[in-house]
Amino acid sequence: MEKIIDIRPIKKKLRTEAREMRRSMSPEVKASLDRKIKNKLLNLWALREAEVVLCYVSTEIEVDTRELINALLQSGKRVAVPRCEGGKSEMNFYFINSLEELSPGSFDVDEPDPQKSVMVGKTKGSVCIVPAFMFDRRGYRLGYGKGYYDRYLSKYEGSTIGICYGENLQNELFHGKYDRCVDLIVTDKEILTTKEDN
Repeated sequence: MEKIIDIRPIKKKLRTEAREMRRSMSPEVKASLDRKIKNKLLNLWALREAEVVLCYVSTEIEVDTRELINALLQSGKRVAVPRCEGGKSEMNFYFINSLEELSPGSFDVDEPDPQKSVMVGKTKGSVCIVPAFMFDRRGYRLGYGKGYYDRYLSKYEGSTIGICYGENLQNELFHGKYDRCVDLIVTDKEILTTKEDN
């Protein structure tokens, strides 16, 4: 009989370690790593070819995406950012023209105003930049534990790029049978193409 492991305490410990590692970085080191990741992203063929980019709006302990979003908007891309939709535990992406349109929402994350922004409908052909505390080399992620991205990605039709710091890239993470791998991972050190069957 297969032994069942409760992976929740393991995930909690990993999240704590990743959070502490990120908080211990000096602003100069973080800015340098963020810049390396942003430059790698902007040089990706997948991102250059995409007309629509879905991208999270970073908090202070995440890989910075604000400069990335500005660069994408300046290059003429249509950029959409997420909004957590209240009690439904769902997340939708809304098109923006500027970061100035955002205001603090769920979990103190800057979000778009659904009254003033258009929600993304079809996602085929788009690219989604996916946040995580950690990724493994197969493309599985350790998220923030709320399940918003897991639910969204389960029906997402575009391609996915996970970003994290090189120090947070693991060889293998525990994952559930419904978890979806990202297609690419970009860190400050490398770019990985992932496959679900590897």
